[in-house]
Amino acid sequence: MTLTDQPKKWRKILGAYQIPDSRLSIWQLTNSIVPYLLLWYTMFRSLEISYWLTLLLAIPTAGFLIRIFIIFHDCGHGSFLESRKANDTMGIITGLLAFTPYYEWRHSHAIHHATAGNLDRRGTGDVLTLTVAEYVAMPWWKRVGYRIMRNPLLMFTVGSFIVFSIGHRFSRKDAGKRERFGVIWTNLALLGIISGLILLIGWQAYLLVQVPILFFAASAGVWLFYVQHNFDGTYWRRKERWDFLKTGLQGSSYYKLPAILQWFTGNIGFHHIHHLAPRVPNYRLPKCNAENKLFQVQPLTFLSSLRSLKLRLWDEQARQMVGFEAVKRYRASVQNSAS
Repeated sequence: MTLTDQPKKWRKILGAYQIPDSRLSIWQLTNSIVPYLLLWYTMFRSLEISYWLTLLLAIPTAGFLIRIFIIFHDCGHGSFLESRKANDTMGIITGLLAFTPYYEWRHSHAIHHATAGNLDRRGTGDVLTLTVAEYVAMPWWKRVGYRIMRNPLLMFTVGSFIVFSIGHRFSRKDAGKRERFGVIWTNLALLGIISGLILLIGWQAYLLVQVPILFFAASAGVWLFYVQHNFDGTYWRRKERWDFLKTGLQGSSYYKLPAILQWFTGNIGFHHIHHLAPRVPNYRLPKCNAENKLFQVQPLTFLSSLRSLKLRLWDEQARQMVGFEAVKRYRASVQNSAS
């Protein structure tokens, strides 16, 4: 029997995993933030030895920053700590470490959860994905811009770094008052923190330490977010046929990573369960998956996920992600229909 046959049952099952455990939450905060700060300081001290050593240390440091971002993410869903106030407070703190304004991000991410897989509600909190027909109908300069934006060599390097270092410094045009002020206060707080560190260690040392950390963490983080919804077999539908359950099970991947990477990424690979129940804390996702066959979907491995690098458009007729080579086939089919 599938989940679609028993909607009440799957909601009840997931509800049992939605209660935060304060001890586990505090332990996760400790084993994420403390090592991050210690490694940050170690990177600074390593500047006296070799910058190659500093860059090498930036890799695990970035891993802890990703883990901190997952805590930030859970706080945004109200799933990490028991009270709303505690989640908001910790979300603001971890958001400063991750260079991300809490209230602005929480709002846009909530929209993402409500609209993922809906072709008629794209554009907020997601990676822009065009249909083949939309791409063909665009003027040439917009097509070029889309190709640049979806180029993996840019999206997962410079592009991801710009999103966190510059993009998050501005609020959306339609942002509410709390979100706009949240961005302003986050920027002011970051200005104070960065200024203090520069006074202590100098601007060159600060940049030599912080930039590679943010670069590596943003690159890996954007890749994780991308592959969770842009993969072979994902789900997109127009709003009249859109289904929340299918968005979770088909449109959100179970990204099966090696144990050490699963730890650093805060179990976010169980994204199909997360989309069905965002109030489940990240540390309960593996247990939820293991104990319930209803949620055990075909995993996306690291090797199979690399195919996603070629998938740039959604083919509405074939109902699958395709590469730019599908544009020629679409144009040919349109010409044949016209003739």
